[in-house]
Parts: sequence; C-alpha cells; structure tokens
Amino acid sequence: MRALVRIVRVLVHVLSGLWTIRRQFDRLSPAQRQTLVRTWSQRMLQHLGIGLQVRGQPPAGGPLLVVANHISWLDIVVMNAACPARFVSKSDVKHWPLLGALITGAGTLYIERESRRDAMRVVHHMAEALDAGDVVAVFPEGTTGDGRALLPFHANLLQAAIATHAPVQPVALAFVDAASGQRSDAPVYVGNTTLLASIWRTLSTPGVVAVITYGATQQAAGRDRRVWSADLRQTIQQLLSTAPPAAATQPPRVNPTDARPQ
Repeated sequence: MRALVRIVRVLVHVLSGLWTIRRQFDRLSPAQRQTLVRTWSQRMLQHLGIGLQVRGQPPAGGPLLVVANHISWLDIVVMNAACPARFVSKSDVKHWPLLGALITGAGTLYIERESRRDAMRVVHHMAEALDAGDVVAVFPEGTTGDGRALLPFHANLLQAAIATHAPVQPVALAFVDAASGQRSDAPVYVGNTTLLASIWRTLSTPGVVAVITYGATQQAAGRDRRVWSADLRQTIQQLLSTAPPAAATQPPRVNPTDARPQ
C-alpha cells in the first residue's frame, strides 16, 4: 500500500515536471532553472521515500566537470537534489518512460557508448558547456554497477576538461539503510533488472538514504586523460571506503517561489 501511494505521488510529480519544462523552462534564467531542478529533484526523493545526506562541499558553480560512480536510475535525481548539472548519459535514457523526457529537458547530453566518433562529438559539446561556465557531470564507468566495487573508468570524456583547463570534482554515490548504515541494494539497476522492477523495489523498501560525498576539486596538472581517469577512480574508491554510516535525513527544502519566472 505504501508503494502504491508513492507511485501516485511520483506520477503526479513527474507530470508536473513535464508541464513545467514544456511551458515555463524557456522563460527562466539559468539560475532560476537550477533552483527549479534542485527543488523538483528534492521533492522527487521525498515522494520516493528516499532520504538524502550530502557530505563535503558541493560545487558553487562552473566551469566544472563532476565525475561520479554509477549505481542507479536515481543517481541523476540525487545529484541534482544536491547541485544541478548538465549530465552526459547513454542515449537509451531518453527513451525511458516519462523520466527520459524530464532528463532531456534538463539539458542532458546523450552519447552512443559504442561509437568512438560519437564520443568525440560529445567531448566537443562538453567543452562548449564548460567554456560557457556550466557544471557538467559524467559517469565514467559507462554503465551502472552493483555498488560493491567500481567498474573500469573510460577516460575519453575527461578530454573536455583537459582541453578547457576546467577543474574536476570526484563524487562518490551510495545508497544505505537508515537503520543499519549498511549498503542498500533497493535502488540498484544492473544486470537483468528492468527499470520498472528497480523502481518498484525502491518504492517498496523503507528507510533508504542516498549518500553523496564530494571530494576536493583537482586540475589535470600535466596528467593525460588515462592517468587522470585512474587517479579519479582511486579517489572515488577512497571516498566510498572511508564514508561513515549514514543517518536518515530528508532533503532540505527550497522556496519554490525562487524559481518563478520574472
């Protein structure tokens, strides 16, 4: 029954977000859009019954490339609830029911993971976004993992930060049980698990907390993309292994009037 009630609330919230993107988004300033995306994402977590705990210092602004591990379809919502960014995501995400339209409307850059030529196209667009002062976020594993160990990092997209001399901030994502502080597999979206099955499991599991840990920003400092990618992977692994158990918290509330068009 709890999950069914949450489904109704989530669907209403998603439809509200779609209406806002199609009718209001173009009239908002970049700052208003960021506030709106953050507020919408925080409320989505609340409707899903997911707590949020933020550690470290979220970005104050761009240009910045954020690099994070990837566990769930929820990762983009969690990161936007802490600090909105333009994400680079695999192209099939835009075909997700309802969520795909929302993610696209928020300015996501899509990539065909199997195409080396498409990776270079996306690097070019990422460099343009960084030059414009945006915060851009990538998942260098290229796909979701089980949350137990990091997959190998793909280094290609780091070239955008090297080319624009933009700093990179490593971010560690985890989902834990509020009572025990142990890892929660409820939001994991990996293997043969379907998107709908993962969403239902998330809605049916009480006491899940998303923990996002921001590391210190860093420059390339002469490293090529492969060396830098390996160093970032090690840093994120350290952030995951040293994070203490999480306590149940709720996303901070933001005054929605801050995002209204003028």
